[in-house]
Amino acid sequence: MMKKFQIPKNKTQMKNWSFRRKAAGFTIIELLVVISIIGLLAGLALVSFSASQKQARDTQRKNDLKQYQTALENFANYNNSLFPSRTGDNVQAATTLCADLGLSECPADPKDGATYRYFYQSDGSDGGGANATVYVLYATVESLDSTYWVICSTGRSGKLGTSYSFSGTNGACPAGLTP
Repeated sequence: MMKKFQIPKNKTQMKNWSFRRKAAGFTIIELLVVISIIGLLAGLALVSFSASQKQARDTQRKNDLKQYQTALENFANYNNSLFPSRTGDNVQAATTLCADLGLSECPADPKDGATYRYFYQSDGSDGGGANATVYVLYATVESLDSTYWVICSTGRSGKLGTSYSFSGTNGACPAGLTP
C-alpha cells in the first residue's frame, strides 16, 4: 500500500496515485473557464442594469413634469385660469418656475448636470406674473434616439426630436408629438 505523498514505484501504484491526485481538486483550466463565464455573465448584467437605470430616470422625468403640470393647473385655478408668464428660452423649472408658483420644494432631474433639466415656456408679458394663457414643459430624456419629453397646457404630451427649437415659440404646443 502506498502512502498519500509517496512517489509511485510501479504501474499499479502510478494508476492509483494519478487517480488520487485528480480527485484532490480542480485544474487551473477548469477554474479559469468558470471565472471567465462568471465575468461574462456579470458584464451582461451590468449592461442590462445600465439600460434599466436610464429607463427609470426617464420615467422619473415624466413623473416630475406631470407634477409641474399639476402645480401649474393649481396656480391657474387661483389666478383666473392664467399661468406664470415666462417667454424666455430655456427657463429652468426647478428654480424660476418654482419661485413663480410659490413652491418650497420642486422636483429636480434625477441625473444632475447641464444636459438633463426641466424647462418651462409660456406666452404673456414675461416676468412671472399670472398673464399667460398657454405653456409648454419639456425635458431631455436618455433614450437611444435623442428626444424631449413634452407636456403642453392643452393636455397633449409626448416625445419630440431634439432638433426642434423651442426658441420664440411662446409656449405653443409643438406639432409632431408622438406618444
